[in-house]
Amino acid sequence: MSIYQFNALSIAGEEIPLSSYEGKTVLIVNTASKCGFTPQFGELQELYETYKDLGFVILGFPCNQFMNQEPGSEEEIESFCRLNYGVTFPMFAKVEVNGEDAHQLFSYLAKEAPGIMGSKSIKWNFTKFLIGRDGKPVKRFAPNDKPVDLVKDIEYLL
Repeated sequence: MSIYQFNALSIAGEEIPLSSYEGKTVLIVNTASKCGFTPQFGELQELYETYKDLGFVILGFPCNQFMNQEPGSEEEIESFCRLNYGVTFPMFAKVEVNGEDAHQLFSYLAKEAPGIMGSKSIKWNFTKFLIGRDGKPVKRFAPNDKPVDLVKDIEYLL
């Protein structure tokens, strides 16, 4: 199994098969616009711009499950990310990442790349999952792991 078995709605409402990213190194991030980690959008954009021509892509998935830190509509989220942080990497419609209504992608990621002490739940916004070119999760990064701290792992996979 890999991320390629899943589809997700783009922030514009278009169904995207994740198989369209086959062969790329992917970083999947659950995001929020009103979080202490929100400035990571700028750092993520820098990573994307640095490595996108080498086969790297970031997929942002807004989530409102953590203290309602992503209350806006998809249009508001997209505008916020573009205007405040210049985000050009693919963004998707809001999802839940934990619980019964969690998007299947995040259930898969949490199972395949558990957190500290084997935790399967996602603890907060800006949890990051690094995916190899084969579509399988390689490593989970905590919200407080800055995007620049992922460079060595990304370069290794590229």
